[in-house]
Order: sequence, then C-alpha cells, then structure tokens
Amino acid sequence: MLTRKQLELLTYIDSYLNNNGTAPSFEEMKKAVNLKSKSGIHRLVSALEERGFLRRLPHRARALEIIKMPNSMSQKIEPADLTLPHNVIEGHFGEDTDNINDSQNKVSTTSENQAVPLYGRIAAGLPIEALRDESQTIDIPGSLIKKGEYYALEIDGDSMINAGILDGDVALIERCEEAENGTIVVALVDDNEVTLKRIRRKGESIALEPENINYETRIFGPGRVRIQGRLSGIIRSYE
Repeated sequence: MLTRKQLELLTYIDSYLNNNGTAPSFEEMKKAVNLKSKSGIHRLVSALEERGFLRRLPHRARALEIIKMPNSMSQKIEPADLTLPHNVIEGHFGEDTDNINDSQNKVSTTSENQAVPLYGRIAAGLPIEALRDESQTIDIPGSLIKKGEYYALEIDGDSMINAGILDGDVALIERCEEAENGTIVVALVDDNEVTLKRIRRKGESIALEPENINYETRIFGPGRVRIQGRLSGIIRSYE
C-alpha cells in the first residue's frame, strides 16, 4: 500500500526508465510530482526502497532500478504525510526510551488525534545521551499509526539526509526491540547514547549506517547496541 505521491513517483520513474534507459534526476522527479524540494524526493525514494518497489544501485549517479510495480494501479492509497506547525516539535529527551511509562505511549488506531510522548532532539549525525522529559507530547492523527506503543523524537543533524530525514524533522517511532536488516531504528549504544541510523547485522557485530557520505558507518560488538524502536514516519514543518 503506497501513498498517492509514492505511487505517482514510482509510475514516473518506471516510465522514464522505459523511455530513456536511465533514471530521472532528482530535479526532474521533483518537477514531475510537483514537490517544492529535493528532500521530499529523497523521502519518497527511501520509502519505495524500504517497501521493495525500488532499489538504488550503489556508487552510480542516477542509478535506480524498479523491482516491482503494484499489483493493481487502483490500489488503496495511504494517507499523505502530515505537516504540523513548528511550535509542536519543541522539547527535550528522557534518559532513554527503555523505561517509558506504558500508559503514556500506548496508542490505538482511531480517526482522532492521539497524544504521543515527545522526547526532544536526537542527533542524526552523532549519538547523544538521551535525557527524558515526560511532560512533552505531540498530537498525531490516529490514521497514521497502528495499535502499539509510539513516541516522537526531533531530529538534530544531517547524517540521514539521503533517506529524506532532515534537521528539525520529527520522527514518529514505533517502540520495538527487534528490526530487520536495513531498517531505520533508534539505537541505544552502550546504555547511554542514542542515535537514529539504519541497522545492519554482520555476524555478531552490528553496524549503524548513516545516509550521508560525510559520515562513517559505526560498527559495534555483541551487547553494545539495543534497538529502542523503528522509524514509522516523519513529520515536517514547512515555513
């Protein structure tokens, strides 16, 4: 199930590849789907990649490959991403997300807004110590979340920019302790540092991968990294 913009972009890329033999540029994609910034295209491409419709080929410019198209082009469309005013994304972290009060962040899927704990800023560039403040919340439409436990973190840094995650964005996190390789997760490192990165398991080691060539992948031995949740969505303010 894709959002309308995801489906629109996937259809455009498929047509462009068939007609030209190469993928369109991000500027061409931005114009084709009527977005104002390339960051929105980064976000759409990453979502299509994570859902198995698209693959980016490494070390090659404008290298995209269509893996599959939706079974039905009239499929059900997911709600579009939510845009909220900037003043709802201010706050500070708690010590970590391991001891969150369950009554605060159990969320049910409804059409009404749901208050989700907002744990302030998380460094998407380098891990930071998480400092809990349970007084901050953010309202999320029930249609954007499933049953389960959620919290929100404000992004500080640019290491995930190629995944469409920008400085100042609010990340909606589904709390969990396991995630598949390639998933973007909140990782707790050595019990006192928290970062948002793509996770890869290599034998007994865990790699935390950025989405920016200016940052290096960090690799940790057994027991040093614990998953605190997986990225569920991004909330962005346009001013």
